[in-house]
Amino acid sequence: MGDNSMSQQKLFDTDRLIPTYFKLALPVVFSMVVTLIYNLADTYFIAQSNDAMLVAGVSLCAPIFTALMAIGNIYGQGGNSLLSRMLGGGDREGAARVSAFCFYLSIVTGAVIAVPILLLRHPILGLLGASDKTIGFAESYFIVIVAGAPLIILSFIHTNLMRSEGLSTFSMICTVSGSLLNIVLDPIFISALGWGARGAALATVMGYTLTDILCLVFVTRKSRALSVDVRKARVKGRELGQIFSVGTTAAITNIATSVCLVFMNQFLLPYGDEKIAALGIVLKVTMVVQLILVGFSFGGVPLFGYLYGAKESEKLKRLLRFLTVFLCSLALAESLIVFLLATPLIRAFIDNAVIIADGSVMLRWQIAGMVFCAIVLLYTCLFQACGKALQALALSLSRQGLIFVAVFFIATLIAQYDGFLVAQFAADVVSAALAIVLYHRTFGRAGAFDSPASA
Repeated sequence: MGDNSMSQQKLFDTDRLIPTYFKLALPVVFSMVVTLIYNLADTYFIAQSNDAMLVAGVSLCAPIFTALMAIGNIYGQGGNSLLSRMLGGGDREGAARVSAFCFYLSIVTGAVIAVPILLLRHPILGLLGASDKTIGFAESYFIVIVAGAPLIILSFIHTNLMRSEGLSTFSMICTVSGSLLNIVLDPIFISALGWGARGAALATVMGYTLTDILCLVFVTRKSRALSVDVRKARVKGRELGQIFSVGTTAAITNIATSVCLVFMNQFLLPYGDEKIAALGIVLKVTMVVQLILVGFSFGGVPLFGYLYGAKESEKLKRLLRFLTVFLCSLALAESLIVFLLATPLIRAFIDNAVIIADGSVMLRWQIAGMVFCAIVLLYTCLFQACGKALQALALSLSRQGLIFVAVFFIATLIAQYDGFLVAQFAADVVSAALAIVLYHRTFGRAGAFDSPASA
């Protein structure tokens, strides 16, 4: 126990609090940047066709892709959490069992869900907001992505599980390699070969396939704890419960985001497919701002948890004060840049006057509330690190969940399209207010920061 305590003390140098935070956060931010490149590639090369219906058709499939990501995170992040505790306790046999179980379960899950989704693709695409003009493009992209579901879901398993063993560099190599392959194949498949939406989807699936292959190579050759031996693929009931309890919470944000996007696309359908195309581009640009904030917020989670568990309340409060100012300042700076460059940013994706005009207005409203978004992200991470699951869940379901849906319906009922534009900003403000209220109710009393981390 003493050795573990010493290693933790060396890992988290609380005497140099801010440098320690950045040492933890910057690798996470780099991973977020890689994710950005991966997500922007399809949108950029598809938009270069200047075909608004093609852009809209592919954008409509974003909720399906997000749902597959959420399923992968259930096994990936849920398994990661369990494996970390097992390896900390020296249970390598258990780690081998759980890792093999997550590996094969992800493949089976992907195959099982792909069949009914493919069979029901027309009603699903209708629900997502496809019109007569966009359904052909949407269906071409949809079929390939869903057929590749086992490979997409699988990619989230070992990239997460390897981190639990300290193989972060290998995990990053796998992710970056898949991203680069996707970027290289996009212009070839979409434009050079003329495969359009189908080519974009195929490039994406092949990128994930390379990630899967590299992960398998590193796990079999470098890992001392992970396994892909099918004979070891079994877990106990308690272990399965832990995987799903942690993993499902991690996936909720992805699912909520997908649901909100469906509402937005359905609302825009009567206004024309150009507006759906504009929204698809806007959300990709907004993701640039948001994921950088996500990286810096989640990068502090290990340090939050350590300080809370060590009952170093003054240092935790000092870190929170610094991060509140830092993240809000970063969000403000990013938002101002995007606000001023909104029109050229949209034009960089597509040369369509209608989409550029609509997209510029949408983009400015979408990033207007990023300072409030930073507050929500920071306190969500704080609650997660301190074991405050209900508070973390409430915030995870706020700005792109229940609060957004409520604000969206009220705003569009009152002001129609103008209400659509301001809905995300209003939801960000309300969600930040909720975060502050939850923080004061949870940690406002004297000694609240001195509670055990398991409380």
